[in-house]
Amino acid sequence: MYILKNDHLQIGIQHNGAELCSIKNMQNNKEYMWQADSEIWGSHAPNLFPVIGALKGGKIKYEGQYYDMPRHGFIRHNENLEVKDQTETSITFSIKSNEELRKIYPFEFEFNLCFTLKDKSIQVNHLVKNLDAKPIYFQIGGHPAFNAPLFDGEKYEDYYLEFDQNLNLETFLLGESGLVSENTKMVIENSDKIQLTKDLFNNDALIFKNIVSKHVSLKSKKHGSILSVSYKDFKNLGIWAKPGAPYVCIEPWLGIADVESTDQNFKTKEGIIALEKEKEYSATYTITIE
Repeated sequence: MYILKNDHLQIGIQHNGAELCSIKNMQNNKEYMWQADSEIWGSHAPNLFPVIGALKGGKIKYEGQYYDMPRHGFIRHNENLEVKDQTETSITFSIKSNEELRKIYPFEFEFNLCFTLKDKSIQVNHLVKNLDAKPIYFQIGGHPAFNAPLFDGEKYEDYYLEFDQNLNLETFLLGESGLVSENTKMVIENSDKIQLTKDLFNNDALIFKNIVSKHVSLKSKKHGSILSVSYKDFKNLGIWAKPGAPYVCIEPWLGIADVESTDQNFKTKEGIIALEKEKEYSATYTITIE
């Protein structure tokens, strides 16, 4: 595990998947990240690239050919990322296209993931470089899971999410195969709060497309503001936990899982990013401990 620290925070990133696995407040020594209990959900904060969520048949289709692709892409659990640069308060992981990856992702690329500590914040920057002679296609997403409750004597229902403005939010429901259906359900109307309850995720993740708010806070009725996530570079937001589990994932997304009506064409997949040759694409979200 790689450790970064300053006067306010100490964070840990595991080499496997370049996954943020610990955020500790130096003042109270509290652990803010979910600690990947394998009996509930064995991850901390997977990095999603080049797809988000489930694919129809577990495949993408590019130029008429099908390629097997894992759920959430191939950065998650990947042991082959290299540390490109490291200081006391930042670290950059990198991976390039290779023979194995071309079997599932037919593009020449470089993917960099940089974690930077600044005061009480962690900036998570994704940088994609097109090394191909043609456009490349991808999605980017974060999946950090935060402990809730955080303090002794609290329960899950003491926690809620608060946006920076009143919103009307409807979630797109997932079908049995994990694909996004056309069916929606209202979550909040003219409100800035989503109350956490043990049955909130009985129908899987809350999926908010083109969300206007770009800042959400996790708050406790007993202890006030816990942390916030800012995601101005991301169009969509997912909120998720295993039903009844003591954490909540706040997931900035550029993209979305396959829709049920997909023809599997990767170039026209909903939320796909097309990057021209010799170009770069950057997107950052920020976690701030309150």
